[in-house]
Amino acid sequence: MNDQNTNRTTFRSVPTFLALGCIGLLATAPAYAEAADADPADQIIVSGQQEKIEIPKSVAPLINTPRSVVVIDAQVIKETGSATLVDALRTVPGITFGAAEGGNPIGDRPFIRGFDSQGSTYLDGVRDLGAQTREIFAVDAIQVVRGSDSTLGGRGSAGGTLNIISKLPKARDFATLDVSAGTANYKRVVGDVNYQLSDTVAVRLAAMWHDQNVAGRDALWQKRWGVAPSLTVGLGTPTRLTVGYYHLTSHELPDSGLPYLYTVGNTPDLGTSYSEPAIGRITTAGGQTGTVDRSTFYGLKDRDFRDARTDQATLRVEHDFGSVTLRNTSRFSHNTQAYIYTQPDDSAGNVFGTTTTNATTPANGTIQTNGGYVWRRANSRYGYNNGLTNQTDLFGKFKTGSIEHSFSAGTEFSWEKARRGAFVTRGYLNPTSGVEILSNGSQINPRCNSNTIARYYCTSLFNPNPNDPWVNYASDTSKVQSPIVKMLPIEETQYDANTQSAYAFDSITLTPSLILNLGARIDRFGSTVTPGLAANATQTIKLSRTDTIFNYQLGLVFKPTANTSIYGSMATSAMPPNSLLGEGSEGNALGTTTTAAALALLNALKVEKTKSYEIGGKADLFDAHLSLTAAIFQTDTKNARVTNDLGNVSFIGSRRIRGVELGFNGNITPEWNVFGGYTYLDAKIVDGGFTAFTVPAVVVGGVTTVPARTITQPSVNTGRQFPQTAKHSFTLWSNYKVMPAFTIGGGAFYTSRVFGGYADNRAVTGTGVAAVVNPATKIIERSVPAYWRFDARVSYEFNRNVELAVNVQNLTDKVYFNQAYVSHYASIAPGRSAFATLSVKY
Repeated sequence: MNDQNTNRTTFRSVPTFLALGCIGLLATAPAYAEAADADPADQIIVSGQQEKIEIPKSVAPLINTPRSVVVIDAQVIKETGSATLVDALRTVPGITFGAAEGGNPIGDRPFIRGFDSQGSTYLDGVRDLGAQTREIFAVDAIQVVRGSDSTLGGRGSAGGTLNIISKLPKARDFATLDVSAGTANYKRVVGDVNYQLSDTVAVRLAAMWHDQNVAGRDALWQKRWGVAPSLTVGLGTPTRLTVGYYHLTSHELPDSGLPYLYTVGNTPDLGTSYSEPAIGRITTAGGQTGTVDRSTFYGLKDRDFRDARTDQATLRVEHDFGSVTLRNTSRFSHNTQAYIYTQPDDSAGNVFGTTTTNATTPANGTIQTNGGYVWRRANSRYGYNNGLTNQTDLFGKFKTGSIEHSFSAGTEFSWEKARRGAFVTRGYLNPTSGVEILSNGSQINPRCNSNTIARYYCTSLFNPNPNDPWVNYASDTSKVQSPIVKMLPIEETQYDANTQSAYAFDSITLTPSLILNLGARIDRFGSTVTPGLAANATQTIKLSRTDTIFNYQLGLVFKPTANTSIYGSMATSAMPPNSLLGEGSEGNALGTTTTAAALALLNALKVEKTKSYEIGGKADLFDAHLSLTAAIFQTDTKNARVTNDLGNVSFIGSRRIRGVELGFNGNITPEWNVFGGYTYLDAKIVDGGFTAFTVPAVVVGGVTTVPARTITQPSVNTGRQFPQTAKHSFTLWSNYKVMPAFTIGGGAFYTSRVFGGYADNRAVTGTGVAAVVNPATKIIERSVPAYWRFDARVSYEFNRNVELAVNVQNLTDKVYFNQAYVSHYASIAPGRSAFATLSVKY
């Protein structure tokens, strides 16, 4: 913890250095005003003839690609005031976001077409696995490919992939500096300098410093800085070498959101009902009435923190053989993350309450069971993720007679390692089990009583104080203070993986009006987990598995005109066991023990497979200045890991999603541009498996007369909507140039209700052979309500080199939730904020 404070002290000196560095580079760059206008051939945008995507696997222009693809370009990123990947992705309909909890670390967790894509994020076509909160300062564009997409990147990608395109050197001189300041102490400086050292050599530096509080939320703050230098040798020649480095350091007091109001045990409603986050005017089971404001924060300044760091080094060598290019890319990445954050936990019913009156005991004093309290559950993690990838691509064009081929073929070899642990107290270690006794109230049930409140483990639902003088003790009952330290090395869990892949894509122009698109990929994915063991263990264990997966895509494009297309496609994805290496929500892990049952399961594990079908159309209108897209699709998943009707793990789970997507991007008139779309997702869990209920053994006089057994019932999830998926979503960002120098713009964003998870109150009644599972009388759907959000922007260009813009985000100060977890809590979005940005470019 002391290291954390040291880091924050050091961090304060970075802004001055970084800001001066950006200004210095800006001042020394050649002031060629005409270079400020980017060459259209270098832009990465969607509409029309300006389109160019520097991705070898993208073998056709978007209008000839039989997929639903959205490209968020640099202009949209700038105009919307996006500072993070999540900010930018909110402009794309059909993407929702999941929250962190337990084994799912803090970081970007986008859901595309209803599927978790945390492990399907790529940087310049290379997998970027580590859990991160990604910045936008060194990003040229973001490509969102929707639908099953393992052919593109390998394992995962059931709902789609994200490919982040980096800022790299260009063959011209330019420099930009954006300085922003606003409400909630918002301060941000971003610099981007490109200098052509010679006809064939150029260097580029992107840098950022950011410091802010969170609008409408108590106590929260975020600080980060980053640099991304790169060098290209051989610009404009057949042989090119590019070297790049990216660094990001961030510190923050992480947000813990608000707890759900009800558990299935205390909801007052029979049948099926919503359990939404506790906000607004609330009356507890005991009759206490109060108000939970949006600003309410249940975390602890003296305990909570999050520190993260990302370092990436990239080496790219490429050579043109006429119309064919050979490219080799190597990247090493290192991500670290450490945090303790408060999860406002609803699991014991403390929020609404389970009784109308409290009880009193000599040991714990008043036991707060009549509601109005929140348990400050501490979730913690530290660890790192290393990756080394070498990827070779051969791509270009050739003809076989009258048939034209635009192709890409390549190989990929990667090595990944992730290791993680948790922060614990060394005050008490059970010598027999080797289990640490934590000091956070987890050993006390019910959670909230006079003692736990006095220790700030629990706090008021209505008036929590983030400045409470929290102290870590050796255990929940000890009075001895104890430092927070890391686990012993043997308690940490390590994941290792290696992948060998080969792939090929071909866009075959059979006639000017008919294009066949093919792709195939084979991966050999091997992974090993070294489970964390009890602190008194003396020897580690390893569990390993290797899977070979094959994926393909097939599409046919018909072009009625040069600027329109109609297509049909089919594509697959595969998720082998242990795909996320502990860096996300792993539903099909290898296990952590070497019991006979665990080893049998290890051998029986299956690859989860997904297949997507899609029909769509695209059109570039107004001389290719406006792009319109439409698609209907169905995605089916099988082999999902669930519990079967015998209470054992089985691979019978299945999910289905049907949907419609509409998109638009470009200029309606020279003065008016638009970006956005609408998505409808009918996402259903077709088979969620079964829920196992344990009937305890009957023991008479110390003798077991009836052994324990398991009764199974169909899962409450079967037939319900995917969690973290909105049925309806709409986004619109638009700008209108009122005068040559004055532009007004804004955005409208709609997301329908999103579900976090489901629960019911079925339980075993009776004993022995007469025991049965009683029918559910209550079912809760933990969810967050639908919302509209509106943003606005105005800008004025003093000349072609200087612009002043003002962004207002969440214009109406709407109270809404942007992440719903399966249980316990939901993340609340910031309130209204405004910031001005002065942009200078040369």
